[in-house]
Amino acid sequence: MARIGLLGGSFNPAHGGHRAISLFAAEALRLDEVWWLVSPGNPLKPRAGMAPLPARLQHAKAVARGSIIRPTAIERQLRTRYTADTLRRLQARYPRHRFIWLMGSDNLTQFAQWRDWRGIARRMPIAVIARPSYDKDAYGSVAMAWLRRSVRPARQSADWTEWRPPALVLLRFRPDPRSATLLRQADPLWHREYEHARVRDPLTRRMIV
Repeated sequence: MARIGLLGGSFNPAHGGHRAISLFAAEALRLDEVWWLVSPGNPLKPRAGMAPLPARLQHAKAVARGSIIRPTAIERQLRTRYTADTLRRLQARYPRHRFIWLMGSDNLTQFAQWRDWRGIARRMPIAVIARPSYDKDAYGSVAMAWLRRSVRPARQSADWTEWRPPALVLLRFRPDPRSATLLRQADPLWHREYEHARVRDPLTRRMIV
């Protein structure tokens, strides 16, 4: 039974902050791997300024190199657009794995806008990594009001495979100022070096073009 953390996002682009929180979560939750679900298209984000999927995956592979992080564009193969559908199909595809959903507190703030967000919470445990500038809004959010009774102590975070969802743990992490938005502002054409990339997906082994 592999213990897998799932971190979804556009990764437009992936950066050291993604890597840092993933490795922090991996240690706290005793994960075997962290899968970065590089989304073909985030329903809550505009398409303008979104780099091509092969470029985002190739760059994510470079950022993750030498670690237990495995970037993947498996959502394209699964033909899923919404997280609820992706998680359901991943569990069906990998029945011997145990999954926990990872997200920053900025995502918890808007979690109630996600399709079937309660279904996501009932499907697998959730670990929220603190992002100080978002924490106040996150802890006062609609989703947190519903999940509050399901919060588990951080000292029990390594025992998450024994939890019955909904279950949520809040992990404290040092502030990290890096963000994809700032990186795009500094270099809007960051993906140009991957313009003609043909990338083999590290998880499915399929070519992404």
